[in-house]
Formats: sequence, C-alpha cells, structure tokens
Amino acid sequence: MKKINLLFALLAFGLLHVQAKDYTVKSPDGKTVITVSVDKKVAYSVSVDGNEVLKNCAIALQLPGETLGENAKVKRAQAKAIYERIRPVVPMKFAEIADHCNQLTLSFDRDFTIDFRAYDKGVAYRFSTQKKGQIDVKDECCELQFATDNKAVISRTGHFRTSCEEPYSTVQTAAYGADDRMTYLPIFIETPTVKLLFSESDLRDYPGMFLKGTGENAMRAVFPPCPLEFTPDGDRSVKFTKTADYIARTDGTRTFPWRFFVIARQDGELVENTMEAVLGGRNEIKDPSWIKPGQVSWDWWNHKMVWNVDFTAGINTETYKYFIDFASKYGIKYIILDEGWSRTTRDPLHTIDAIDLPELISYGKQRGVGLVLWLTWLTVENNMELFAKYEEWGVAGCKIDFMDRQDQWMVNFYERVVKEAAKHHLLIDYHGAYKPSGLEQRYPNLLSYEGVRGLEQCGGCEPKNSIWLPFMRNAVGPMDFTPGAMLNAQPEQNHTTDANAMGAGTRAYQMALYVVFESGIQMLSDSPTRYLENPECTEFIASVPVTWDETRVLSAKAGDHLVVAKRKDNKWFIGAITGDRPQDINVKLDFLKGNQRRMTYFHDGVNANRQAQDYKKATQTVNGSTEINMHLVRNGGWCAVIE
Repeated sequence: MKKINLLFALLAFGLLHVQAKDYTVKSPDGKTVITVSVDKKVAYSVSVDGNEVLKNCAIALQLPGETLGENAKVKRAQAKAIYERIRPVVPMKFAEIADHCNQLTLSFDRDFTIDFRAYDKGVAYRFSTQKKGQIDVKDECCELQFATDNKAVISRTGHFRTSCEEPYSTVQTAAYGADDRMTYLPIFIETPTVKLLFSESDLRDYPGMFLKGTGENAMRAVFPPCPLEFTPDGDRSVKFTKTADYIARTDGTRTFPWRFFVIARQDGELVENTMEAVLGGRNEIKDPSWIKPGQVSWDWWNHKMVWNVDFTAGINTETYKYFIDFASKYGIKYIILDEGWSRTTRDPLHTIDAIDLPELISYGKQRGVGLVLWLTWLTVENNMELFAKYEEWGVAGCKIDFMDRQDQWMVNFYERVVKEAAKHHLLIDYHGAYKPSGLEQRYPNLLSYEGVRGLEQCGGCEPKNSIWLPFMRNAVGPMDFTPGAMLNAQPEQNHTTDANAMGAGTRAYQMALYVVFESGIQMLSDSPTRYLENPECTEFIASVPVTWDETRVLSAKAGDHLVVAKRKDNKWFIGAITGDRPQDINVKLDFLKGNQRRMTYFHDGVNANRQAQDYKKATQTVNGSTEINMHLVRNGGWCAVIE
C-alpha cells in the first residue's frame, strides 16, 4: 500500500514517471526535463522545450571494490518541490534569490543516493553516501554527452597546477579529442536551441573538477589525485613527492558537490543566474554583521607609483599614507599592501624597515580606511596564528595568493583558512585561485576569488577575451578582475611599462567594468595620482556599489556585448561593454518607476576607436519610457548612474 501511495504522490506532483527503469523530473514550468535511466549504469538526459540537449550522461563514484552507479538497484524514489527565499550576506546580483525547483531523490541498494534537480533555467545533480567510517573515492564518472555537435568555449590547461588564468578558446564538441588539453570550469556550450554553462558548487573536502574531450562529442571529468607528501619549492609552492591512488579520502556519510548546468534561452540569463549561490550552502557565520564588502585601492599593478609629491614613492609609510588619503577622499573602504611589505615573504609578522604598520593601521582607522595584507598561501599554512595577531593589530583582511591547485588538500586549505579568518573578523580575497564553488556562501567573509585572466595580465588582457567573463567566470561567483586603468589604449597600442601601466579598452570601457563585473572587494588598480588627475571618472567609479539589490540585463550576446542595469537602494547604474567590434545598441529604461530622474553617463568619444582615452560625459532627464541609443567603439564601453 505504501508503494502505491508513493507512486500516486509522485505522479500527482508531475515530477516522476516510471517506465521500466526510467525516472523523470520536470522543472516547475514543465519545460526542462531530466530523464534518469537506471540499468547497468546510471545515466541522465536533459531536454529543454522538447529539444534534447544532453543524452545518456553516465555518472558514478568509484570506491575500492565497488562502483556506485554500476549495476545499481533503486530501493526508493522520492520527489519534492523546493521553494526557498535566500538573502545572501553579500548579494552579488539580488538582495533576495529564489531556490525554486523540483527534486527527485533516488536511493540505491549500496548505501548511496543521487539527487536530481530541475529548475526552470537549470539542472543539477549530486551524490550522497551513507557508509560507515571513511571512504576512498578512487574516481568519479561524470560524462557530458551532447545531443548535437556544439560550440564550446573553454580554458585549456595542460596541468592540474593552474591559476585558472588561461584565455578562452573555442572548439566544436565533436572535435574535442582525448589528446587535447583539458579545461577547468566553468565551460560554455552553445547548442542549436539554448546556451549551457556547466560548473560545480558546494565543493568541500573533495577536489575540483576538470574536463577532457573524448573525440566522440562528449567530455568526461578528470580530477587531481590527493597529495600525500610534499617538499619545499620556493616561498610560495611545494613539490609533491607522493600522491594517493584516490582523489579523496573523506567521510563515508556525506553529500558530494553539485554538478550543475545553467540553461539560457536568452544570453542575458547566464549573467542573471544564481545557481552557484543557490547550491553552495547557507551562511555558517552566526553574526556576519562585521563583514563589509567594498572597494580597495591596490598598489601592485601601478607599482606603488605616485607623483607630484615630496617623498620617494615605493613600499614605504609615506606612499601608503598617500593611498589612504586618496581612499578616504573618495569613500573607498580599503587599501592593499601587496608583495613587499613584509621582511620576507615567509614572515607575516614583521615589516620592512620602511613601513610602520601600526602607524598605518591607526592612520587608516582615523580616516575610515582598512588595511588588507598580501600573503602567500604557504606562509599562511605555516603561520596559522597570524589571524589572531592581525585581529589584535586591527588589520581588515588578507589577500592570499598562489594556491594554483584544486586537489582535495588545497580545497580543504581554502575552507580552513576562511573559517579561521572568520573567527578573527578578517576578510579574505583569494588570488591564484580556482573559480567560486560555494565556499563564499557558507563563509561570506570570503569576498572574492581571482581565477580569471584579469587586468594584471596587462597586454595579455584584451576585451575580446574579457567580454566572455560576465557569461562564464563571473556567472558562477565573485571575480577579482582588478579593473580601473586610467591610461587607456586599444590592444595593439597597449605597451605597458612599470611606471605607466596601461589597460586595453577605452576609458568608458574601464569605467563600465565596475558596473558589469561583480566582486565583493572591487579593486581600483591604477595609481591614486592618476585617479586624482581624473576626478569626474574617479567620482563615478567610487560611487559604484559592490553589492546589489537587483540586476537586469538589457541587451546581451555571449562573447559579443553586454548591457546590464543594477539597482542599489533607489539608484540605478548601467554598464555596457563590447569586444573587438563596434556596437550600436538601443535599450529601454522601462524598469524605472515613478518620476523623472537625472542620468549622468559616460560614453566613448568620437576618436576612441584609435585614441582609447577619448570619452564624453553628459546628463539627461529620463523615465520609464526613455530609450537610449548607445554607440560603443571596438573594445568600448558606456556607463551611467540614474538618480
């Protein structure tokens, strides 16, 4: 009788259809369908609007002596509808986001389950195990088998040791061979009917996923082995002398990472999606009120170079006081002391003689500016007591660099560090990092990750690559791109020098990045002197929030252009960027409510296609019926505030 009632309940929900060994779960709107086949293997297929996009994608966990997912028997199938409202501590896109889906849970005979979730604009699945003691995960089978030959945009790497800063490249899925270099996540897939973005979330005590081609219109997961023994390799790395024959040794009773696809019928839905945040877990800091996202004046890219001053610029107290004065003038919350402030990179507790850190901390507090200190991950690992000391000193946070790995040990390092930092009310920014995978949702003092080909790549950072970021890397969480060049050049003219660092793209493009790109600790990367010499641009940049109540994409084509409007309280900001071709874009301001408002905007000047410094500032009165005609030159931009 119970089995009959369960079947009736599942069918009544419209979530599950059982025919032989197939199970089906549909999204709330019924348009996204996951079909799970259980036979010699467990595999799923996905259709959207009646079109199959993924087919027969095998999934399994390989343990010593058994593979969970092969020759498995379903003991129980359960379905439920999920509808939760989530208020992120650090809202990157929306003050409130929805977790709204239908979930199918299949419980199998060998003490494991698989959850499948169907969202209107996405699908996800994860394994859970219910085994005693610890288990060794030898490997995980995750196949992406495509229903059609598609364009894929990926970041190729030849090694598991990577800072995830490779440029994007394009490949046809059918041509992506087993001998080609692998890619890290996320990846973008353009099918004939929808766009897909694949990544993972709720990654904990487990390695990050990479993908390789198969040569048969599919990709398969590969994982770095778990390191067991290390030897020193300089001040910021180690060499493995022994690795395990497993990818993870972990608790036998646990959930594993979510593997998810964002599904976009319109390209802008990739930008607006919140799948990584929804699946990442919930805040574990009891009182997060001390966490203050904000902008930061950064010293490394501009080589601590300031001028029109009566002191020698460099790594010294006078220069950092100048940074603090600049930050205070424009309401910027933080400055960073990047590499060079400490006596050695291995010593996080003693400064060079030219820096009086207590004086700088006190000077900053008087002016409302906190200090963030740069460290290598290896120094942190060897000096975990530094967090208690930094709290005592009054340091605001740490920028931790050069992890360049995502094996199980390093994933656990990320969590150990951010958890310890939270105990001492310290903010964290990870550089040399992999993509966000949910940790910042559980520990929101983790404000950003690098893992991106950003402005610090100088001439290697071009808008034709960066235009993909809102649709890919930034679409799965905060991204420390480090924008803000005030010496602007078209890519072919970008001849960066130490004292005069240049950024590709127009002035309006660099300004628009503050609206378009999302980071809880957004950098102003150029010299304070350059910002002081360009006050109207700096005033706009400094006015852009780093957290948002609402996000609306007004026009988008992945890899081509993006126009996005974002609201904080009663102000709207608009940012528009393009790649290496000019754009004429019309957008409506029909999201505006109420009375007429004043719009102050910056756009490419008439000669910006050759002289990227060229921009114009203007104002106009707007309301909900206003249409804006934007002209963006190649590598150009447009930005505005409406108030």
